[in-house]
Amino acid sequence: MDTFVKERADAPTGFFEAEAAGLRWLADAGGARVAQVLAASAGRIELERIEPARPTADAATSFGRALARTHAAGAVGFGAPPDGWDGPLYIGRREMPRITDESWGRFYAHGRVLPYLEPALDAGYLRESEADVVREACDLVADGAFDDDAPPARIHGDLWSGNLLFSTDGVALIDPAAHGGHAETDLAMLALFGAPYLDEILEGYQEVSPLRAGWRERVPVHQLHPLAVHAAGHGRAYGVELAEAARAVIGAA
Repeated sequence: MDTFVKERADAPTGFFEAEAAGLRWLADAGGARVAQVLAASAGRIELERIEPARPTADAATSFGRALARTHAAGAVGFGAPPDGWDGPLYIGRREMPRITDESWGRFYAHGRVLPYLEPALDAGYLRESEADVVREACDLVADGAFDDDAPPARIHGDLWSGNLLFSTDGVALIDPAAHGGHAETDLAMLALFGAPYLDEILEGYQEVSPLRAGWRERVPVHQLHPLAVHAAGHGRAYGVELAEAARAVIGAA
């Protein structure tokens, strides 16, 4: 098997091991294809190499169906880490809090959005007045304004288009921030960063797991997390976009 190795001498504790645990957990769902982990240790991970191919509508539709099955495999709770993993969690190079809750809204607000406001403010990418808007939106989310009776889904957690590889053997997932969350969060991130054939992905997804009424209006809610993470380290434009999403959340509550 042709392989791909990632190495990072300054990797924090458990960095690549967390990635490996997330990939294996997603693979165990038997849904979307996931890059196979061959080895993982401090500062290094070895994966199967995914041979790229041109995106197609058919591959996107098939991936949508498979992603729905991955989500349906579930998790033990909102915020739950991959089974068997008791180390830290990461999204990109930034650590994610290990926090669980029976309420999706409380988990999401306190574990996936608010922790990134101070870093964004410190970086100068978010203004205090904008942070106040995000806090107001998070209060609504934490109070259950967008909670439903859906059980925790097994989500990728960082599903932007760069972590979605169209290959000669279909679509494969890489670089997860896997945890128990809401299925709409993965789909909202695909929309945020412009996945190829997004309409076909959604069509395939809904063939297996129809989305609840009003899901389009809830997209800004589920984009708060990736926007907050990006506002903490990727530029002022993300701070502006985070505040705009928060205003949409307040308007939708």
